[in-house]
Amino acid sequence: MSTAAVIGGGPAGLIAAETLARAGVEVTVYDRMPSVGRRFLLAGHGGLNITHSEDRDRMLARYGRSAERIAPMLDVFSPDDLRDWCAGLGEPTFVGSSGRVFPQAFRATPLMRAWLARLAELGVRIETRHRWAGWAEGTGALRFTRGDGEAVEATPEVALFALGGASWPRLGADGGWVELFEERGAAVTPLRAANVGVQVAWTNVFADRFAGTPLKNVGLTVLGRDQSGRGDAMLTRTGIEGGPVYAIGAAIRDALDADGECVLHVDLRPDLTVDQLAERLRRRRPKDSASSTLRRLGLDPAAIGLLREAAGGALPTEPTAAAELVKAVPVVVTATMPIDRAISTAGGLAWSEVDESLMVRRLPGTFVAGEMLDWEAPTGGYLLQASFSTGVVAAHGALAWLRGESARRSR
Repeated sequence: MSTAAVIGGGPAGLIAAETLARAGVEVTVYDRMPSVGRRFLLAGHGGLNITHSEDRDRMLARYGRSAERIAPMLDVFSPDDLRDWCAGLGEPTFVGSSGRVFPQAFRATPLMRAWLARLAELGVRIETRHRWAGWAEGTGALRFTRGDGEAVEATPEVALFALGGASWPRLGADGGWVELFEERGAAVTPLRAANVGVQVAWTNVFADRFAGTPLKNVGLTVLGRDQSGRGDAMLTRTGIEGGPVYAIGAAIRDALDADGECVLHVDLRPDLTVDQLAERLRRRRPKDSASSTLRRLGLDPAAIGLLREAAGGALPTEPTAAAELVKAVPVVVTATMPIDRAISTAGGLAWSEVDESLMVRRLPGTFVAGEMLDWEAPTGGYLLQASFSTGVVAAHGALAWLRGESARRSR
């Protein structure tokens, strides 16, 4: 029987282990934490958004510069395949009002429990508290440091790595693999915070009053860049976070890299035009205050506070100028929050380092999946979908490689 080691017990690693085991491979999963799937369980604590229901072209666009590489992987293991897989574990899925897909139980725990039972039935062995420490000199064996400090080695016929990025060090994804791969000559794009809040130098008055307050149904764009996000954002004491911010994270980083700062335009009423807003503002009664007039536009105190913050306290009185401000409130971003505050990371093993089956070109028999690869996506089910899809593709590649090796040995 062929043997495989899967290093990393997140979604990408576990679906790869399942795929390999179903094909009759003897699989051992190694993870440095006391149990596997910890980040998966945390992600599903408030509702496991496992994939998205939108059409293929719209979904692919979420992967930005990596869409072309992700596309064939979604063909191999699509959102429908992922939903069928969930149903096979006793967790049929449903589509929420936003198009996001959730398991029927909503949380991740029942799905993970059923998944681990399936893996056990398939004979997958899971070794926890095993931190990968690189390759042994000469033999190329996989080196691990156990929780008790003892060093152990493994010599599987194939190795599949799914160690994640660097945004969840307390759950196992600390980016410690980067240096080890670079030592073997592999090019790694630096890991950076993605799906993360941004820093804004609010005045103390604004921060004291509105930190922890949502901006409801706003649109966000980066000045001079063709990317936008829409939804509910959250004001924090040091900036803004939430889905609309995460959707334009790559554009924010590009602007910060180019200019040292990034100007966000916040559209407080994305469903209305400047002309429509201006017309409503012209109906202002003489005794109306600026705030009461803005409230008639559907703006809440946090939105009005943001307008005052951007305008230095005094709001424009001319209707068109005020409407233009409502549609594009300038907010200067000075930086993203640190990587350990991020939901995910951008960067990773460069696409040029792997072939179509996700085998590392300079390390035959070594495959990589999940966030270790150089891609990113916003929240909304896209992260998990690509993690599952790349895990399946890497496992298929490993099986093909094993078959080729077996054929070569039999000659």
